[in-house]
Amino acid sequence: MLIVQKYGGTSVGTLERIKEVAKRVARTKEEGKDVVVVVSAMSGETNKLTQMAHSLSKNPKRREMDLLLSSGERVTSALLAILLTEMGHETIAMSGRQAGIITDSVHTKARIDHIDKSYIENELKKGLIVVVAGFQGITEIGEVSTLGRGGSDLSAVAIAGALNANVCEIYTDVDGVYTTDPRIEPKAKKLDKISYDEMLELASLGAKVLQTRSVELAKKLNVNLVTRSSFNDNEGTYILNEEDIMEKPLVSGIAIDKNQARITLRGVSDKPGIAAEIFRKLADEGVNVDMIIQNVGVDGATNLGFTIPENELDITKKAMEEINASQSLEYDKNVVKVSVVGVGMKSHSGVACTAFDTLADENINIEMISTSEIKVSMIINEKYGELAVRALHDAYKLDK
Repeated sequence: MLIVQKYGGTSVGTLERIKEVAKRVARTKEEGKDVVVVVSAMSGETNKLTQMAHSLSKNPKRREMDLLLSSGERVTSALLAILLTEMGHETIAMSGRQAGIITDSVHTKARIDHIDKSYIENELKKGLIVVVAGFQGITEIGEVSTLGRGGSDLSAVAIAGALNANVCEIYTDVDGVYTTDPRIEPKAKKLDKISYDEMLELASLGAKVLQTRSVELAKKLNVNLVTRSSFNDNEGTYILNEEDIMEKPLVSGIAIDKNQARITLRGVSDKPGIAAEIFRKLADEGVNVDMIIQNVGVDGATNLGFTIPENELDITKKAMEEINASQSLEYDKNVVKVSVVGVGMKSHSGVACTAFDTLADENINIEMISTSEIKVSMIINEKYGELAVRALHDAYKLDK
């Protein structure tokens, strides 16, 4: 049996934490399982390296940033391997290059092209524990690359898929996926299982347990994921194919995304091609547009509204001014997106109605609505965000 375990920055944040991780890895090996461990940099290390670089240059080259930032994970992997060897377990540490992780050439946000699994397999055949530095790889021409946010999760899932691992365990400082953020709703419950699609929606809508890229890759490669805490031995949450979940809940969770801004363009020319021009410009600037609403045109003009991440507001304003897309541009940073997610929506009616009724009962106005097969998202004023989460959690009886 082959297990891939990934440990995040808080799990390896100190030498004491690395010792605890080593005990867990050793226990897995002693149970007769082959183990590949993927590690992040120690907590805060990547930020520290980034700050050092920016203290020397306002715009450091991305190639050099990759070389710099990849060092954090290599330090962790070497330390863990040294300790496991000291504990009597033959172990080898590998960089992304040594592990055969081949990426494209987009520095600081590379995508994995393929994995030459022979390097890892050779060491596993010798009975060794393999510890891989996450978040990094190598381009076809030998340049060090990094995978961007959530890159260590991505490394672990890709390795698990390449090796046909039985399971990929993602260890963090929380013990699974909850029905909503327990800091907002103390009655939130940990889920035993959740489908890839539900996890993708929750991750994209503000849940911080897993990044969307790693869940997408797990679904593509059919990797069984489990997320659990490295600070206790509690059972985690399994992320599986929908078909592998016997009882599909009507609603699995409520998500809130506070990194939202609403843009309204007034007096947009109501003719073919204008919307394409606006959103092409935003795409060229790398702006991630979410909800879009266009009013019926009157006297040759219309109003167009859409939402974006709040941290991309300045780029969006500048882009709209450059193409002179409307008579006026308005923006609102005081909004949040609250979403209801569940595969049970596919076969049950009334889920959206319940959400709208619940917010109406709390006198919360809905400014924009977006739906998919398993999601209902609503833009509301930020001061009502946490109240809405608690009310919806109660309405769908997610604490039962």
